[in-house]
Parts: sequence; structure tokens; C-alpha cells
Amino acid sequence: MPRGVFITFEGLDGSGKTTQIKRLAAWLTTRGLQPVLLRQPGGTATGDRIREILLDARSHAVDPITEMTLMFADRAQAIAEIIRPALAVGKIVICDRFTDSTEAYQGGGRELGSKTVLELHRIVCGGLQPDLTLLLLAGFEASLARARRRNHRVEAETGTNEGRFESEQDAFFRRVWNKYHEIAAREPARVILIEGDLSIDQVQEQIIQAVTSRIPIPA
Repeated sequence: MPRGVFITFEGLDGSGKTTQIKRLAAWLTTRGLQPVLLRQPGGTATGDRIREILLDARSHAVDPITEMTLMFADRAQAIAEIIRPALAVGKIVICDRFTDSTEAYQGGGRELGSKTVLELHRIVCGGLQPDLTLLLLAGFEASLARARRRNHRVEAETGTNEGRFESEQDAFFRRVWNKYHEIAAREPARVILIEGDLSIDQVQEQIIQAVTSRIPIPA
């Protein structure tokens, strides 16, 4: 059986990843394909516990190295439990964030550098790379504003505040933004950059073009 296809979505929170993942999954389903969806951090029982530590606004003074290694612990579990088994049976796996996020947020935002992140990726992930990465970079200020509004709304509805990163200063997110551009420039064959304040439909159209150029999709 041929190996499945591994697709990742990247970008700042508030860039529309969640909406576009749902749209792509629905589009694939109408064509008889049943993608496996997961998010990072999270997606497994162990990963969800790690997510609580990493994203909860009450998690204070988490050292950047601790943060990075927890991200990779979550990723290792997801690879072992979900990603590799699904790919082995020919599934399409769609993951909300992968190592590019760690390189952008911890390597760039926390200023740990790309070298350390990529070496950990080699060791922990066995070099597993997405077949296609869709990097959504809507307008910088608009993305941050949407992410912060969403966190306030979710906290009001559920009592859960996953806004630890959104409490960072804009300079942190500018470093993340710049690192994402660096990754896209370094790996243009894998990373499709969809940039600017486009409509939801315009973004989806570019995503479908990117996916169909790499995956044989039934009509």
C-alpha cells in the first residue's frame, strides 16, 4: 500500500487555519477521502495534558527550553500514536502545526535559533517532514487582533484561557512572522505561502490548487 500524504497548516493564531482545515477536510470528504485531523500541541491524551501546560495563561515562567522540549514531547507522541500509523495505511493526515511552528515560535519568537530546533526534529521526529505545508500569513495586526478576541471569547464561554502566547508583546510575534518567511524562502518546494488579507474563499482556492497539484484527487 502506498504511503499516505502528510499536510500541515502553519501561521500565526488568527490567520484562519482552523477554518481552512475544516474546509479542506470537507472538500476531501466529498471526493471520497477521509482525512485524519489533529492539532499540535494536543491531539492525543498525553498531548492534551501537555497543551494545558503550554497554552494556559496561568502557566507562568515556563523556561523557553522547557517550552520547546514539551512541544517535541507532544509531537513525538502524535507521530507514534496517530501520524505514522495513518500514513502507513495510506491516509491523508492534516495537522494544525508541526515543527515549523516550533522553529517560528521557539526558534524565532524565543530566540533559541533554528539550529537547535532542527536538530531536535531530526532526533525526536526521525526527520519526518510534511509533504505539503500551507503557511497562512494574513495581515500581521489583523491576525493578532483576531487571536486575542477569540481567546477572550473562548474564556468567557468555557472558563479556559489558552492565551499564554497571545499575551506576548508584538515584537515577539514579529520575530515569529519573520522566521516563518525565512522557512518559506528556505523550503519553497514544500511550503506554500498564502499571504495577505484575502477572503476565506480566495484562501481556500489557493489551498485546493496546492493540494491538487501534489495529490491525485478523485473528481
